[in-house]
Amino acid sequence: MENFDFYSPTYFSFGKDAESKTGSLVKRFGGSKVLIHYGGGSVIRSGLLGRVKASLERESIGYIELGGVKPNPRSGLVYQGISLCRKEKVDFILAVGGGSTIDSAKAIAAGTVYDGDFWDFYEGKPVTEALPVGTVLTIAAAGSEGSPDSVITKEQGMIKRGASGDAYRPKFSVMNPALTQTLPPYQTACGITDIMAHLYERYLTNTGDVETTDRMIEALMLAMVHEAPKVILNPDDYQARANIMWAGMMAHNNSCGVGRTQDWTSHNIEHELSAMYDCAHGAGLAVTMPAVFTYTMGHDITRFVKVATRVWGCEMDFENPEATARAGIEALRRFLISIGMPKNFSELGAKEEDIEKLAHTCCYGSENSDGTITGFTKLTQKDVENIYRLML
Repeated sequence: MENFDFYSPTYFSFGKDAESKTGSLVKRFGGSKVLIHYGGGSVIRSGLLGRVKASLERESIGYIELGGVKPNPRSGLVYQGISLCRKEKVDFILAVGGGSTIDSAKAIAAGTVYDGDFWDFYEGKPVTEALPVGTVLTIAAAGSEGSPDSVITKEQGMIKRGASGDAYRPKFSVMNPALTQTLPPYQTACGITDIMAHLYERYLTNTGDVETTDRMIEALMLAMVHEAPKVILNPDDYQARANIMWAGMMAHNNSCGVGRTQDWTSHNIEHELSAMYDCAHGAGLAVTMPAVFTYTMGHDITRFVKVATRVWGCEMDFENPEATARAGIEALRRFLISIGMPKNFSELGAKEEDIEKLAHTCCYGSENSDGTITGFTKLTQKDVENIYRLML
């Protein structure tokens, strides 16, 4: 295990009707003028936005609103939010929604107090200062409610990139599993896939002697494998929703990733798909992960054998460990298909003729790119093209 620093200050309020505490939590963490940031009409139709507003009003906290966040959140709305926050002298950002809303809120929070272009943070500049952010979570998926991370799509060129820093960790997150019960099965499955991806990205490490975090990741994977079919079969299963929601946070607040190198190859390659085709991030990952793992497993067969036997229950083939590794990847693929995820490029709306462009943007799309992506192993543009072709 490597040396590490870990700081995770987010206060979590978890359970039924937890959103009623939102106003008191904003007050507790110093907010007096709030930007309520949200997506489409679901938070309005469900009454959640009204309950959040009422909670703020009970604490005499002023607020303004900015809706319109889309999946794969866009830079244009971030710029709009920054301008609005400066004009209205906002001192707290409240995200009501899922990972896209929270990521957009974080970008606004950093950009409001920064003299330059907020996109600098998504080209590698460290995030060291931001307005405080709170969240009211409506989907278990991205883990942004507990993480120091944010991902935004730049509309000029449709480039999707991430930024990170402890200043991005929410001050508090309200997590009511009942708020996820009305999600369509497809969105629920996309969230589950994203959670599994966050776990795999940490599991694929080049660091030795990390048994504690290996076991933590495996336990969360097993919980997802156990709970996912239950919630797909019965969307109103509150306890299954609760387990998935907490697993989503644990998968991405990095408590499972400390002291070890991490991968993030699948995310980097998928980001080009959701940027170009506007497919759901989780759906893109469902197609991307098996292809990436098949292509890179030779780098360390033991890693893939371990997850195959410990999580997926595959029988160990001592004479042919590669067969065990492949069986584990196939078990993951079958699991994702079983909960309603796509299985290939065409089901994402992706096109074979775009592969070279996708791979080039993946490897050269940011100012700091050197033509490769590096994680579990180093990949060139040609490698990335080969991975996209495995998705066909």
